[in-house]
Amino acid sequence: MSRSHTLPLEAWGRRLMTRAEAWAHRSRGRRYAYEFLWFGLKQGWACLFGGLMLALIVGTWLVWPQDTPVSRYDFLVVGAVAIQAAMLIFRLESGEEARVIFLFHVAGTIMELFKTAHGSWLYPEESLLRIGAVPLFSGFMYAAVGSYIARVQRIFHIRVRRYPPLWATWALAAAIYVNFFAHHWLPDVRIALFAATALLFGRGWFYFTADRTRRSMPLLLGYFLVALFIWFAENLGTLGRAWVYPGQATGWEMVSLAKLGSWFLLMIISVVLVSLVHRPQDEVSAPEARRA
Repeated sequence: MSRSHTLPLEAWGRRLMTRAEAWAHRSRGRRYAYEFLWFGLKQGWACLFGGLMLALIVGTWLVWPQDTPVSRYDFLVVGAVAIQAAMLIFRLESGEEARVIFLFHVAGTIMELFKTAHGSWLYPEESLLRIGAVPLFSGFMYAAVGSYIARVQRIFHIRVRRYPPLWATWALAAAIYVNFFAHHWLPDVRIALFAATALLFGRGWFYFTADRTRRSMPLLLGYFLVALFIWFAENLGTLGRAWVYPGQATGWEMVSLAKLGSWFLLMIISVVLVSLVHRPQDEVSAPEARRA
């Protein structure tokens, strides 16, 4: 785009922002509404990878032609690779972040292979680009969660207080990951894992900026809200037949709320993995921060 086209566009954007801010400062209610709007826009920008993946899943489910020589699942693999490449080319993720997200991708694919072999869920459509019963796009769904965790910290300038020792979070994440496999033969200890998570993170707070005011929220509440939105996305993903649970084999039904707990624990794993490149930083200027 030439400079002659860029400047008018930038000027238009500045005028729009000035008018929006003037509107927002006319009352306290408008200021909160304006801040909430920015919060939503930034959250959407942070989950760009996951949002695009979900759009591909639902979009191809709605319009994929039956007689195409390429399977829908294989197209999703190509689409996911293109999204990841674009994230790096346009510097929406750093190379270091992408390497850690790749670890999450690998860990998720291993779990997918195990869970599908044990009938926890299945992929009902045929494809070539797969490992066993697992199409390769599945790992990118886990990578999308890691991408969100990495990007949201930068976009909201997230800092923390009373974050637990890193070694303890790594031990907890390892125990959570092992339990996803071991509960098929041994007692499911997720209640103990929930308790350990509450013990480690229960005193922690994170601080963020949506517009200009510094806000704060308990770590556990933030993790739960993210897990809740992933659960909503999972319902859309199963509606789009990206994968199905045994109860959805004959027709779609809402994903069990029990899966919300699984996503919460998976959130802990993703936070810990991303901490390898984004070490939790203390909030040092937060006395004036208001609790959301």
